[in-house]
Amino acid sequence: MNAVIELLQRHRSIRKFQPVPLTPEQIQAIVGSAQMASTSSNVQAYSLIAISDEATKRELARLAGNQAYVADSGLFIVFCADLHRIEEASKRHQDTFHTNTESFLVATIDAALAAQNAAVAAESLGLGICYIGAIRNNPEEVSQLLKLPQLVYPVFGMCIGTPDQEPSYRPRLPQAGILHWNAYEETTMQQGIDEYDRTIHQYYLERTQGQTVTTWSRGIADKYQKPVRAHVKTFLEARGFKLE
Repeated sequence: MNAVIELLQRHRSIRKFQPVPLTPEQIQAIVGSAQMASTSSNVQAYSLIAISDEATKRELARLAGNQAYVADSGLFIVFCADLHRIEEASKRHQDTFHTNTESFLVATIDAALAAQNAAVAAESLGLGICYIGAIRNNPEEVSQLLKLPQLVYPVFGMCIGTPDQEPSYRPRLPQAGILHWNAYEETTMQQGIDEYDRTIHQYYLERTQGQTVTTWSRGIADKYQKPVRAHVKTFLEARGFKLE
């Protein structure tokens, strides 16, 4: 164990923040760390939209399902997959820019890698973070609000700020359930679900004083009974992403 590993393993999502804005130095350090994340072929196919305007944060909170901590965070950043900049770079050399599913994946993965670097940097400064996937609930409205051009889409948001709570750590799947050696191991995966169901059952009993009785697999089954955010494919195609 070392300080970096200890920091990573102390991660918790923070959903209550003190009314303290981030300093310019903190923002520079977080964004600089995001930029040093791995990126496919140095493409850097992502952009960050930092939201300091309170009215814009409130509107984003509404569009993301009325999650108050979006508006209350010290800084809210929308991480975007950005092929627009790649297209513009290609145009400078009179080349045709071809986009397909692979370029879409590259941009999305680049944004995610940059975001995780930003998250770790923020937590190393004593700040808390919370990813906001619900920014995709209303992606067209978010895109219009942030004036995103074609070939740019909001992947997720991130609340960053001074924590005003000490939430408990949520257990993760056992390593045996997610780590496969040399080939996918179906039996150990199934055993991992069984073990994790028992862990999460006990976790929620203790967290809610017996009010919530559930398991991880029950929650997953409930979540995926219907397609999740089925509108996203149509939105992405309208934004110029070719998923082919």
